[in-house]
Amino acid sequence: QVQLVESGGGSVQAGGSLQLSCAASGRTFSTYAMGWFRQAPGKERDFVARITWSGDSIYYADSVKGRFTIYKDNAKNTVYLQMNSLKPEDTAVYYCAHTNRRAGSRANEYDYWGQGTQVTVSS
Repeated sequence: QVQLVESGGGSVQAGGSLQLSCAASGRTFSTYAMGWFRQAPGKERDFVARITWSGDSIYYADSVKGRFTIYKDNAKNTVYLQMNSLKPEDTAVYYCAHTNRRAGSRANEYDYWGQGTQVTVSS
């Protein structure tokens, strides 16, 4: 089992920044990748960004490319999502996800999920 605890959500005006954190605990020794997804009210859960635990592969959804940065601290088993130039359309609940398998941008490739943290961007 892997437990994921997210933090860092909140409310910000358009153009502002927020940093999300996701701390993993439990059976993390075989982690392949961790990712961030988001879900707005009435919409599906969408991929945001993913990083492999080796750090050799990172990619982003087109909607956040150039504005968001995913990075990790292996010593702390923590993944971060730095979000800059936030837009109202970034408003959603953001979820951290973990997988021990090769995974990309599909939610069903991830096995463990955090509880979610709300990000609200006002215009």
